[in-house]
Amino acid sequence: MKQVAGLPPKARASFARGRCVRGTYAPSDQAKEITKSRSFTKPSRVLARFSVEGGFGTNDTLLRGFSFGLGSDGQRSEVCTQSAPVHFARTLDQMLGFLRARIPAPDGKADVETVEAFSVANPETLHQASYMAAHPPPASFACTTYWGVHAFPATNSRGETRFIKFKVTPVSEQATEPKVSVQPAELLHDLETRIAARDIRFSVMALLDRPGDPVMDVTIRWPDEDEREAVRLGTIVITGVEPNGASDEPVFNPATLAEGIGHPPDKMFAARCAAYTISQTTRR
Repeated sequence: MKQVAGLPPKARASFARGRCVRGTYAPSDQAKEITKSRSFTKPSRVLARFSVEGGFGTNDTLLRGFSFGLGSDGQRSEVCTQSAPVHFARTLDQMLGFLRARIPAPDGKADVETVEAFSVANPETLHQASYMAAHPPPASFACTTYWGVHAFPATNSRGETRFIKFKVTPVSEQATEPKVSVQPAELLHDLETRIAARDIRFSVMALLDRPGDPVMDVTIRWPDEDEREAVRLGTIVITGVEPNGASDEPVFNPATLAEGIGHPPDKMFAARCAAYTISQTTRR
């Protein structure tokens, strides 16, 4: 990943540019109907990070990320979301092949024929890029909608379990922000300006599964996903900026989930959990 993006050894391999922030989480009355997890059913402080995928000279067409932690020690959940509803690979081997096909040659460019051949053999790896091309993001982190691409088993206090997907949506007029070209540095400046104005809040939504939904493949969406039932778990309000290393102490890891939210069954989630610890160790 670092080779493809041209990143230095100490940089994050994924979502290299970003800003750590703090805030608060307030649950809705409906949250307990979906999960008994205290991280989602009780108010708490929030430590989060907004970020942009790719190298340090990237533009606004690349993926954005919003990762956040809710709850306290022993009852904490850490969730990664992004500005596209699907991942670019179904398995770890496919992800490795996708990246290897894009490693730049000595001239700094990937071999077009190699990339095209891989894409033809693995058409699902184009779903994320196709979505991003059709849905350019707004000119602000605060106005972007973020998805969790994994299906999480959620268990409520009655012992009922169903799969959910997380969707984090900007509140009120933020969602209608116009889509214009913006560089990563401008995104970060806009973020700090909005935080100072107390202008960033999100609804944390749970998209509810239906029988037969694909829960093992993160490259495809659930059928009619945009039209299906969603429950508001709570509201995140961003209140301040934190040092950029704040989300590394303790190590942020999506494997950290409080009872009531289980680990997704797909292969990419298992790989992601291991990769976070490795990445944080190499940056020290």
